[in-house]
Amino acid sequence: MRGRGNARSPRALALSWRPATWHPRLDMGRLSRPRSSTSHRNLPHLFLFFLFVGPFDCLASYSRATELLYSLNEGLPAGVLIGSLAEDLRLVPRAAGRQDRQSPERPGAEQKPPLSFSLASRGLSGQYVTLDNRSGELHTSTQEIDREALCLEGGGGAAWGGSISISSSPSSDSCLLLLDVLVLPQEYFRFVKVKIAIRDINDNAPQFPVSQITVWVPENAPVNTRLAIEHPAMDPDIGTNGVQTYRLLDYHSMFTLDVEENENGERTPYLIVMGLLDRETQDQYVSIIIAEDGGSPPLLGSATLTIGISDINDNCPFFTESQINVTVYGNATVGTPIAAVQAVDRDVGTNAQITYSYSQKVPQASKDLFHLDETTGVIKLFSKIGGTVLQTHKLTILANGPGCIPAVITALVSIIKVIFRPPEIVPRYIANEIDGIVYLKELEPVNTPIAFFTIRDPEGKYKVNCYLDGEGPFRLSPYKPYNNEYLLETTKPMDYELQQFYEIAVVAWNSEGFHVKKIIKVQLLDDNDNAPVFLQPLIELTIEENNTPNAFLTKLYATDADSGERGQVSYFLGPDAPSYFSLDSVTGILTVSTQLDREEKEKYRYTVRAVDSGKPPRESVATVALTVLDKNDNSPRFINKDFSFFVPENFPGYGEIGIISVTDADAGRNGWVALSVLNQSDIFVIDTGKGMLRAKVSLDREQQSSYTLWVEAVDGGEPALSSTAKITILLLDINDNPPLVLFPQSNMSYLLVLPSTLPGSPVTEVYAVDKDTGMNAVIAYSIIGRRGPRPESFRIDSKTGNITLEEALLQTDCGLHRLLVKVSDHGYPEPLHSTVMVNLFVNDTVSNESYIESLLRKEPEINIEEKEPQISIEPTHRKVESVSCIPTLVALSVISLGSITLVSGMGIYICLRRGKKHHREDENLEVQIPLKGKIDLHMGERKPVDISNI
Repeated sequence: MRGRGNARSPRALALSWRPATWHPRLDMGRLSRPRSSTSHRNLPHLFLFFLFVGPFDCLASYSRATELLYSLNEGLPAGVLIGSLAEDLRLVPRAAGRQDRQSPERPGAEQKPPLSFSLASRGLSGQYVTLDNRSGELHTSTQEIDREALCLEGGGGAAWGGSISISSSPSSDSCLLLLDVLVLPQEYFRFVKVKIAIRDINDNAPQFPVSQITVWVPENAPVNTRLAIEHPAMDPDIGTNGVQTYRLLDYHSMFTLDVEENENGERTPYLIVMGLLDRETQDQYVSIIIAEDGGSPPLLGSATLTIGISDINDNCPFFTESQINVTVYGNATVGTPIAAVQAVDRDVGTNAQITYSYSQKVPQASKDLFHLDETTGVIKLFSKIGGTVLQTHKLTILANGPGCIPAVITALVSIIKVIFRPPEIVPRYIANEIDGIVYLKELEPVNTPIAFFTIRDPEGKYKVNCYLDGEGPFRLSPYKPYNNEYLLETTKPMDYELQQFYEIAVVAWNSEGFHVKKIIKVQLLDDNDNAPVFLQPLIELTIEENNTPNAFLTKLYATDADSGERGQVSYFLGPDAPSYFSLDSVTGILTVSTQLDREEKEKYRYTVRAVDSGKPPRESVATVALTVLDKNDNSPRFINKDFSFFVPENFPGYGEIGIISVTDADAGRNGWVALSVLNQSDIFVIDTGKGMLRAKVSLDREQQSSYTLWVEAVDGGEPALSSTAKITILLLDINDNPPLVLFPQSNMSYLLVLPSTLPGSPVTEVYAVDKDTGMNAVIAYSIIGRRGPRPESFRIDSKTGNITLEEALLQTDCGLHRLLVKVSDHGYPEPLHSTVMVNLFVNDTVSNESYIESLLRKEPEINIEEKEPQISIEPTHRKVESVSCIPTLVALSVISLGSITLVSGMGIYICLRRGKKHHREDENLEVQIPLKGKIDLHMGERKPVDISNI
């Protein structure tokens, strides 16, 4: 069954038509205008119509122009009915248009020429639509219609000049195919302009032009600040199938999205700040922005959205302590660093630049004695300490930041005048030392040497001792065999992740109580000794099949205890991961780029790697176990499109005919299948569990030789899916019907046979039929009983049933001859038969019908002649005896033949004499005289009669 809007396709087809007949005056003015000055422009059109409809009716037919409007969805398969021009132009009745066009003309009715439909010119018509020249039906062609390809890429207005063209407007959502159709012959001539509006379906997902979108937000942005997100998603679909809304996968409780639509209908996402930002707390937020269209179901597109927090100068420098105490000996060397101040600014870049300076309260004498480095904050002895120098100096130092109030720290410097020179500590560094800081790699082996220290007394008369002050895995021990030489070394491996900085001091003192301290700062250098660590070694995920492309699966997260680049983790798929899985190396977001089908593969198991940026890099591996959940997306499937079963007739009720096998690729309830018979359910039934087809009643081939069923399989999904299969049941014939004698019609019928009938002449026939088929319906005829004066004179043909006269009839043979004919089939395992009595009345005429009828009513005494074939073996001596009788038998045969010839000649002579006497009376007498109970051999129609069966 075909109908508009009932397309056998996953996509729903909606068709509509709108005939718009042009007014004749407008048509004539627009198309003909014979007296107008613009008639020259219509000459090509007029010439075209002269070619088709003739020069005399051209102008009258041209005015009958019509416009038809149809609409259909894009993406429909080939063969979908768009519309019938014959019906919509009302050239044929709408209800029976197709039947009328195919039915032959009734006798006596006026013969009308058939309609003919054709495109004005071929053009591109074969690509998108096909036009039936006889019925006028428009169908979709094998080239699938893509609205976006037709009207977005190759759009633009098109004139009516060709048979088919494309029309679209940049400011309109319409997409039209334009056709010019000619309807012939001239009695029905129409010039039809057909517009086919292509309706959009949601076959395109939104797509961002870039996969990474970055938005910068100042950290002092107030709540409800709106920032436009560049690179909005694009969707070739239109209307509600285009981009409708945006959302974030993770709002971090700090942001939200809003969508604004401009006058052209374009939607732009805006990022709205919903909380107070602080770059020093978190300088970056990463999320997934998702664009969703308005289709049903909606399609999604996504991109990575990075929200960077830009720094502002909202932090000022500060010192961790307000005062430091410094001791300087009077014999200190010029240029010796005596102290260093360091302020902290949590901002970055230029906002964190700090300069140091003395306060105006610091006396110029102190400034001349102690130099302050404005960049590093290091205080050095600038000139030699004289005897008149004050013993205490209060240095007020300012830490200046851009736009900030300076932070203040006080350095209280005490100068100790040296009468006796204190002990000296002379370091010689083995490890790398820069500006008083020793740099060691973590995991250095035990007893790694750091520096040699020489401890001596400048006066040479005091004993000097030393020790190590401070905490840490260090040891200061005498270096033998030398005196006053000490070695500073490590006592155990150091771990940067536990502690990065150590400050120790080598202290020397003499017997006079003078102390000297040498500060040693040890900075550990991080080594790539830690591999990234996943939170879970096995990541178990689930996703429903038929997911949208680029569907989000999870976000991987691994930590690395190392610092700097060595602690930066990148994520990669393992070599066993299918190509349609994607993993963002920066964010760790795992997606799948294609739709997954559970029926193709239910479980995926592959590895992912987390790799740091160290040299050499370290990595760790986790396993992703993805399970695809089932959806009811597969209809039940029969193993065959058509099933055929051969069943013997008279098959018992509820007997097993055959098994209908059906499968469903879905799992669980979606894969449960229930079978049912759609038609003739009153005769057939099917077991849902086994699929066994049964017949409720016994089947008779003679009543109906075959059955065609439709079986429906419905699964248990929501909504349920179904499929159908055709079942053909052919009944095999069984010999359950004996032959049915159609002629003679009754055992009481008789036929007049003239004695003058010549031997070999056909007298009558027995005609029978058998309702069975094949060998069960092959009929054989035989005479099994005879009665009469000489009934052996008649013979029957076993194949045709024709009864012929074997011997010439004598005058003594007149009377009633009764032949019992057996009509038998060749059925298996046992043939069936019927009998009929053939009555032949041999005489020149019928003079007494009542007498003949009385003879027919008597029960005939007929001996059955038919015997089963027997095979017998005679003894040898009997054969010898039979040979000795041959001469006698030959003599008797010759005498008998002569007697028969003589008698036959006399009988023929007598019959001829009598025939001449009654020649005129019997001139018009036919062979068979129709009397009561007699049968006319020349009847054109034979009807079955009740025949007794033996």
